[in-house]
Amino acid sequence: MITSWQDWLNLLSKLTAQKCWNITKNLGSYYVSRFRQKPQHWGLPFSISVEPTTACNLRCPECPSGLRAFTRPTGILEKDLFQKIIDELADNLLYLTLYFQGEPFLHPNFFELVKYASRKKIYTATSTNAHYLHQKNIDKTLDSGLDRLIISIDGTTQETYEAYRIGGNLKKVLEGTENLIRTRQQRKLKKPYTIFQFLVVKPNEHQTEEVKQLARNLGVDKVVFKTAQIYNYQNGSPLLPTQEKYSRYKLQADGTYRIKNKLLNQCWRMWHACVITWDGKVVPCCFDKDASHQLGSLAESSFQQIWHSQAYNQFRQHLLISRKNIDICQNCTEGTKVWAD
Repeated sequence: MITSWQDWLNLLSKLTAQKCWNITKNLGSYYVSRFRQKPQHWGLPFSISVEPTTACNLRCPECPSGLRAFTRPTGILEKDLFQKIIDELADNLLYLTLYFQGEPFLHPNFFELVKYASRKKIYTATSTNAHYLHQKNIDKTLDSGLDRLIISIDGTTQETYEAYRIGGNLKKVLEGTENLIRTRQQRKLKKPYTIFQFLVVKPNEHQTEEVKQLARNLGVDKVVFKTAQIYNYQNGSPLLPTQEKYSRYKLQADGTYRIKNKLLNQCWRMWHACVITWDGKVVPCCFDKDASHQLGSLAESSFQQIWHSQAYNQFRQHLLISRKNIDICQNCTEGTKVWAD
């Protein structure tokens, strides 16, 4: 197994003096903006998510990809666009998540994207449902330099797994994970750091201990329990867990639910991170799944122009004075606990 400190050392190995200075500028501009209630930004993001594709093989009930519910088009990230993004941001970029919506392994050149970013000394991560972890892709994953692989596993039996991962095959996920860990060990590699991510919902909440044991048996490096985002949560949902610690929502006296965390007029994400869709649209964060708040297009502008644009600063300003009135913030759990074991 790879330990957390080994993964941290790997992440820290990507730091340079310029990246440290950029992080410092991000922190400074964030706290000055909060104090003044007026947006300032002196740096560039040190963490971004880039979407390889919106296509997915599963039909998860609270996911726009799974529901086929996007109003934006489905497509695949072009290699040239990706290289343009990385070339512009590489000197300041520490962490790259190659995932937003969809299943990344469906991208025909996914591993080439990872390789390109890895060569620029950027920590690379992705999240997968692991249905495409056959041996050929396992070898490509290990060769690509991928630093972190998050595997969604929302049940320890097929019955509970497919209650959320509709159309999924747990046996395929477990076999792929086992083969990945075995091949990584055989090749004496220290990455990717492999995580089982368990989305806790009512059908699987009784299996939290079982998934920890399953991870130990397979040699998975870490288990993370994640609370589920429910779109229409106010009147309850069959997916809401009975254990409140695993829920983003709290039952009120009148029988309705509210989101637990307070929507304070601040958000660190708006100063250090963003999301870029497969077709080059820049959106504020991962809660804007349908890209309804497009702050610019890389087909028309450089990233720096978009990041420091009037549109971006207006969005930050709105957040600093009235976050509760921004639709994508109303179901946001920024700061809500995620449990790791």
